[in-house]
Amino acid sequence: MSITELNNTISTESFRPSRRQQPSLKIQTPVIHSDAPQAPWVDLVLKRAFDIVSSLSALLVLAPLLLLVALLIKLDSPGPVLFKQTRWGRNCKAIKVYKFRSMRTDLCDVSGVAQTVKNDPRVTRIGAILRRTNIDELPQLLNVLLGDMSVVGPRCHAIGMRAGGMLYEELVPEYHQRHAMRPGMTGLAQMRGLRGPTDRPAKARARIASDLYYVENFSIWMDMRIIVGTVASELAGGKGF
Repeated sequence: MSITELNNTISTESFRPSRRQQPSLKIQTPVIHSDAPQAPWVDLVLKRAFDIVSSLSALLVLAPLLLLVALLIKLDSPGPVLFKQTRWGRNCKAIKVYKFRSMRTDLCDVSGVAQTVKNDPRVTRIGAILRRTNIDELPQLLNVLLGDMSVVGPRCHAIGMRAGGMLYEELVPEYHQRHAMRPGMTGLAQMRGLRGPTDRPAKARARIASDLYYVENFSIWMDMRIIVGTVASELAGGKGF
């Protein structure tokens, strides 16, 4: 199956907003349905092996760039080089995700609930470049190496994140099924260009539809196609800001 065919197999029509009120995330830990599809164990082993080799190799090769970025951040604005945030991990466990700091420390949203918008005043000069090129996410290679994240998977969402003014779990009842696998640095939704602020429910449902399709149809070959598709998308011009 080609990347184009893979993209076309995903439909978002079945992901309608739910009017049913969900329990607060602070009160009850979400549960992943036991009847969720189980990925082949061989593919999972290969996926983890690829994560370890690729993240370790990338950290070593990119070490000079990472040090340069760290220096530029320190020279550009006061505050730490790295920014860490609590987000959803595999099986709905809370994990700490690392990024290069791209915002002013006095305006940072530690929770990650406030989405970044175009020309966001919180973003620093160096931060704007880092976000546009996605270099700000390279420290997540540490999360991949430690096993909290994967190179490919549903994007790592902040806990309590909203889309179109609604909690994701209210917008899509099946939302937490996307956490049956480790979150990824890139994913099917990103390969399809579904990035940026989710100011409309339809945008959010399209992303979650891609995530759920990935979880239900995962294979190591799908991961390879997503990586190639992501590289092609970035070379054509990233959409980060």
